[in-house]
Order: sequence, then C-alpha cells, then structure tokens
Amino acid sequence: MRKAIVTGGAGFIGSNLVNRLIEKGIEVVVLDNLSTGKEENINPKAKFIQCDISKSSIFDLMYNMKGADVVFHLAALARVQPSIEDPIPFNEVNITGTLNILLAAHKTGIKRVVYSASSSAYGNTDILPTPEDAPTNPLSPYGLQKYVGEQYCKMFSEVYGLDTVSLRYFNVYGEQMNFGGAYKTVIAVFIEQMQKGEKLNIVNEGNQRRDFTYVGDVCNANILAATTSNKFNGEVFNVGNGDNFSVNEVADMFGGEKKYGEKRIEPFETLADNQKIKSLGWKPTGNLSEWIKNYIKNV
Repeated sequence: MRKAIVTGGAGFIGSNLVNRLIEKGIEVVVLDNLSTGKEENINPKAKFIQCDISKSSIFDLMYNMKGADVVFHLAALARVQPSIEDPIPFNEVNITGTLNILLAAHKTGIKRVVYSASSSAYGNTDILPTPEDAPTNPLSPYGLQKYVGEQYCKMFSEVYGLDTVSLRYFNVYGEQMNFGGAYKTVIAVFIEQMQKGEKLNIVNEGNQRRDFTYVGDVCNANILAATTSNKFNGEVFNVGNGDNFSVNEVADMFGGEKKYGEKRIEPFETLADNQKIKSLGWKPTGNLSEWIKNYIKNV
C-alpha cells in the first residue's frame, strides 16, 4: 500500500487512522466535508480535499482517488439516537455516500475498500459473545444504514469484482473523540460532564453493557484488513475488545454523582466474538479503566 484515501479523515477514528498510515510512510488523501470532523484533526502531511461524498459527482470522486491503492471508508453520520430523530440526512450520507464511494472506487481501479461497519447491525441479540454470522436486527436507521453499506460492499465484490471488507466496530473510544453536538459516545459525554462538574447522566437504568474498543486497535484492524494478501470479497469482521462493562460501571470509573432519567431504545448488551479477526493476527490492547484513569490524571 503506497497511497490511501481516507473518507471521514477529519473525524475521530479517521484522523487516528490517518496518523497511523502516515507514520508508516503511506501517502494519504483525506476526503471530509467537516460536518462533524475538524480540520485541525487532520495530519498536516496528509492532502485534504473538502467534499461531501453524498453530493459529489462520481467523476470528482474518481479524480480524488486517482493513484490510490486502498480506500478506507469511514465517512458517516454516526450515532443511534440522532438517526432516529432525523433519518433522512443519515440515509443520504450512510447509504448514498457509500454507494458513491464504491462506484468511484470500482471505476478508478482501487484494489480494496475497507468499510467501517457497526455492531449496531446486530440490534438486541441473545448470542453472546456475538459472532459475525449471528442474525442481524438493527434497532435504528443508523444500524440499518450501516448494514446496508455492508451489503453494498458484498454486492460490489460479487458483481463488479471490487475487493471489499467490512469491519463491525464495537463502541470505540480514545484520543480525538467528538465532544460536541449530538454525535458523542457515552465516554465522551461522561468526560464532558466531569469537566463541567455536572452529574453523570445515565440513560435508562445504566445496566446496559457495552464492549468498548480502543481506537488504536481499530486503526490496527483497518491496516491489517487493507494489507492482508488474501481476497475478502465482502467478508465481515467484528472489531471489539471481547469484554464489556455496564454504563454504571463506566460511570464508577469516572467517579462523581450519577443521575438517571432519559429512556432510549437501544441494545441491552454488546459483546464481540473477535476470534475471526484474531485469526488474521489482530489482538486488542485497550484497557478502558486504565485509559480513563490516565485521562483524568492528565486533564
């Protein structure tokens, strides 16, 4: 891999991936419309092109991809609750945008597209840890849209011969998380409330459990998926730590007083069966409690 395109490279996961690729001496082009990402997140050694993948012409996207080997497709409108409240813009970015990227990649002759999928595709499941072949049952427009993106990836492999691989992320945390607007993870929400001296806001009863995955491990999974020699042809891999914590337990890691109130529709428990991606040589290194301790200590 000599040159890579990173859509969403100004965002949380994307900017971390860009840094990792540049450390490896890979030329990087970032495509981002800065709707949720920040230009200051982008490594200055990367080329930045501001564009909206859901509205750009296929010709323009092809031009921007020229000479690249791999496309890492991370651009998305993320988070479950905002997609329930306003599903149409989420659909435009997460489905139309993904289709545009796949079509441009195919026409440009890209060797592989690594697609950022989501564990939201599983919805509520009794199969824990959850393997990739577990039934899908998305509970939100966002979960459904990310799953449709996987299916488009698979179809492009089967019909057009474009090699694709989908990585289902489980609750990613780490450096450069989004602390603004509606697109915050529970870790980011707690950090923001802690810094303001507020009570930690717990959705539902706080007993829901999540598999929290460190962003550095997600970056490693992306690079591994891009550089593994065998063809994937739309294959799906879970990217999760393989353990989980309740929201109440995470709040206890931060300390401080809790408050309960808001009710939301969401899966009760997520827990990745990560044996499949481990078979490629990947292993998780993140430790949530240690990361939180270090973050609090350095604030």
